[in-house]
Amino acid sequence: MTPAIVTESLSKRYASRMAVENLSIQVQRGEVFGLLGPNGAGKTTTIAMLLGLVAPTSGHAALLGTPLGPQLAVALRKVGVMIETPAIYPYLNGAENLLVLARAGRIDPQRVDRVLQIVGLQERAKEAARTYSQGMRQRLAIAAALLPDPELIILDEPTNGLDPAGMVEIRDLIRHLAAEGRTILLCSHVLHEVEQLCQRVAILKEGRLIAQGNVADLLQREQGIRLRVEGDPAAAIALLHALPWVTGLTQEGTVIFVDAPSQRVAELNTYLARNDIAVAEIGLRERSLETFFLEVTGDR
Repeated sequence: MTPAIVTESLSKRYASRMAVENLSIQVQRGEVFGLLGPNGAGKTTTIAMLLGLVAPTSGHAALLGTPLGPQLAVALRKVGVMIETPAIYPYLNGAENLLVLARAGRIDPQRVDRVLQIVGLQERAKEAARTYSQGMRQRLAIAAALLPDPELIILDEPTNGLDPAGMVEIRDLIRHLAAEGRTILLCSHVLHEVEQLCQRVAILKEGRLIAQGNVADLLQREQGIRLRVEGDPAAAIALLHALPWVTGLTQEGTVIFVDAPSQRVAELNTYLARNDIAVAEIGLRERSLETFFLEVTGDR
């Protein structure tokens, strides 16, 4: 089966600025894939090219097996999109908002009740959208994206502006959609959310792909070692600097973070003990997606 999304050396130039440069990614069918990057990294431009809204300067891409070009409209019938700031008609109720979109897209109006049920808005469907909370508006926008019963869903900052309870609701909804076998491309700056939802991620910076892979594998890569010594850590740090395979050291109180291969844990412990350094704790350094993101984007 062909991937849901493929890009090969996809690039977009605006005058002298490269918004996206030689982007090559694959999103497999049925997975939740995270597209991450600081503001201005090229995420929005990438989505616009995939949807046929912006013509690439060079490179190739395909959506659900259909290359960008005249035939893309056929594939787009199987794609649902939620943008970061969805527009709604405030004086129409939730169901009426969706009916307008269904008619415009020549979609069976009976889908409206179904998508309202999926996002948990059926009990508020007859209330004016202007009375909806931000979380309800986000769910209504996701309902709109579900109207065509899409194989692929693109969600751009779906939890933007939500309180913690609203974020949990949207996160649970995304899990539900993924469990149905839909492919989800998730663009978000809420990195702990991405870490919980996505199997794989791609990280962009200044239009370039700087990291890509399975989330667990990325967090294990060059994970490092965390140790705590008894007494003054200065002596331990001096000894660690002498090891050729230690590439960096960070101290936080009595805790030392050692940039070194994870398989060196036992060797490191033995080395310090032989030099009369009492190690109270030692193990692999826990790493979050946020920490990894800040490291690879150079924001730390």
